[in-house]
Formats: sequence, C-alpha cells, structure tokens
Amino acid sequence: MTQYAPNPPQQPVTRPSNGLGTSGFVLGVIGLVFSFIPLIGVVAWPLVILGIIFSAVGIGKATNGRATNKGLAIAGLVVSVVGLVVCVLWVAVWSEAVDDVNEEANREAVIRYEVTGDAPSADVTYSTYGDEMTTNQETVTQLPWHKEVTTTGIVKDGQLIVTTGPDGGSVTCKLTVDGEVVKTATASGVFAMATCDSI
Repeated sequence: MTQYAPNPPQQPVTRPSNGLGTSGFVLGVIGLVFSFIPLIGVVAWPLVILGIIFSAVGIGKATNGRATNKGLAIAGLVVSVVGLVVCVLWVAVWSEAVDDVNEEANREAVIRYEVTGDAPSADVTYSTYGDEMTTNQETVTQLPWHKEVTTTGIVKDGQLIVTTGPDGGSVTCKLTVDGEVVKTATASGVFAMATCDSI
C-alpha cells in the first residue's frame, strides 16, 4: 500500500496594505475638482498637498512590496500635482488682478469740463468721482468756460450740468476724461439744462 506524505499546512497569504495610495488618489481627485472653483478652491491646497504626500508614500510601499496599489498611487500623485499646479495658477491670476486694481486705483486721471455757447450767463455744476467726491458750482458770465480736475481711484468719473439764465441763449457742455471726449450735450432757451456725464 502506497503511503503519501501529508501536505504541509499552507500559510494564509497576507495581502499587502494599500490604504495610503488609495487615500492619496482620493484626496488628489477631490483637490483637483475643488482647485478649479474660484474662492472655494482654497480648500484644495491641503487636499492636493496631502494627496502628494500619501501617494508618494504609497508608491514607496508598493515598490518595496508592502503595497499592491502602485498604479493607483501613481495616478494619485499625478492628479495631486495637477491640482497643485491649478492652485498655483489661481494664486498668480488673483495676484495679477489685485496688482491691476491697485495700479488703476493709484493712476491719475484728468477730467476736463467745458462749456461753450452764446448764453449771456449760465450756472455750472461739476462733480468729480474718485477717491473723493467733490461738487462745485459757478455762475459763468462769459463763455467759453473750462475747468480741469485730477483724480485717482478705481472709479474716475465726472458730471457737468449747465443751466442757462433768464436771458436764455444756448449752451453746449463737453466732458473729457484723459483726453477722450465721453459726452457732449446742447440746450437752448430760458433756464435750459444740458448734462454731460461719464457714469
């Protein structure tokens, strides 16, 4: 009778863990999605940075045979790096936008108010809108008349209102900002009003 040697007991196969690589991939994907959303994208920074760290550790573990998800860890590293690049680009865009706003706010603009016509007298009201709002009034007894005001601020606008006197006549107002005519208007008659504004 043939005797068979008993089979040696088989050791249970321990599958290497793959939690870090998976976590890195999940964080990288979520961070990448959030990175495209303005303002909300700030939460993407910690997500993609953690995604890079976890994915890199996961790749190292998989290379040493202690994890089985090298492909997933590499994908996590890629999406995390892309998310980080998008975050950096947003910072660059916002920084440039802030610089442009500050530069525009500090830039001086020259607003020129002009009145012409044959009216013997006219009441002139001119307002300037910038860092400060100013309004001035004059009674003009001889035309043509003009005034120049330099202003700064994000908004650089002006308004000119001309009203003829009791003797009537015609008046034409003209508003110019940095050499560019933005509005002209004409009125004639007794207490007629012409308005020019850049708003």
